[in-house]
Amino acid sequence: MLETIPLFILIPLVLWSLLWKGIALWKTGRNNQLVWFLFILIINTAGILPIIYLLFFQKKTRKKTVTKKKTKTKKTKKKKR
Repeated sequence: MLETIPLFILIPLVLWSLLWKGIALWKTGRNNQLVWFLFILIINTAGILPIIYLLFFQKKTRKKTVTKKKTKTKKTKKKKR
């Protein structure tokens, strides 16, 4: 079987698949999504399943916004003369 697939096609396909699988597995692990982790780990789809996960099913993280704290300034009362 492997003798019929030229190496110039096989090597980029393997690298493509490993790249997307690695990114997707990293994201699923960080988001505690065990079912997706197992599907992506077990099923080889040449990067298609990891790309689908990354585009549509990963948990969206909210960007942390820096809020400015309002500080109360003490107003000094001017003494009347």
